[in-house]
Amino acid sequence: MTTTLARPQSKKMIAGVCAGIADRYGWPVGRVRLVFVLSCLLPGPQFVLYLILWFVMPKRY
Repeated sequence: MTTTLARPQSKKMIAGVCAGIADRYGWPVGRVRLVFVLSCLLPGPQFVLYLILWFVMPKRY
């Protein structure tokens, strides 16, 4: 578990946002990705939030 919210280079699939959230809170990466994909089936700004996090979260090298 890390103390900052950052996108890792090693575990990313698209942009690393879900992997960064999972690392920050100590959650399994697969579960965070599954929750994100399932939430995209519901109406709301989930995809827009992902894009915003992609640009706001710094890369972790």
